[in-house]
Amino acid sequence: MQISIELTLTPLQNEFEDHIIRFIKRLRASEFTVLENPLSTQIYGEYDTLMPFLTQEIKTAFGDMDHVLVYMKMVKSNRNDYEPHF
Repeated sequence: MQISIELTLTPLQNEFEDHIIRFIKRLRASEFTVLENPLSTQIYGEYDTLMPFLTQEIKTAFGDMDHVLVYMKMVKSNRNDYEPHF
């Protein structure tokens, strides 16, 4: 099953920029399609491979910081080619 996930990593501490950059670079280095904008990062792929990957990457990000939030939205389908038609 294909999924689309929008992620926003929000460190609740000073010196947060390097943490966000490292997290995004690890996502980019994966086998998955990754799209970015100034407010969030989207990642697309097969549920059974993407979710374990994200679980590990979020755990790594949590281990690097004392206080951090991750906002996640999931859609059951691969929406990486979405274009508005209005």
